[in-house]
Amino acid sequence: MNLLKLETYIKQSKIIALIAIVIAIIAWLMDVSGMVYECPYCRVQRSVIGILGLILVLPISSHWLGKYAALVIGFFGAVVAANQHFMGWKKVSAGEFVLKLPVDPFLLSGIALTMIIGLMYIIMIKKR
Repeated sequence: MNLLKLETYIKQSKIIALIAIVIAIIAWLMDVSGMVYECPYCRVQRSVIGILGLILVLPISSHWLGKYAALVIGFFGAVVAANQHFMGWKKVSAGEFVLKLPVDPFLLSGIALTMIIGLMYIIMIKKR
């Protein structure tokens, strides 16, 4: 299994979908239990990651309606993630950025943006 080949991710799309769903569920559990700040941007991103994972694991992902739904939902999530990430870059440019590990919104929004775009890409090129 070569992690640098796109075919690897297409062949393992069910596993990737399940990982996305698990990440969304864990993130929501952390939110409702009060372990993390109730951030509306984060809520949209984790929901979109879970929905895209669900679309990817279902047979609808190969139908044009499933692909279209993934694009609409995914672009919404990507715009929200990009806006949150840009607010972090604004702080970097102003010299006000302070890294808050392990859950810095700047880092998490960048990871969410990458995941959302990646899930959308796999859904769009997946044949069956």
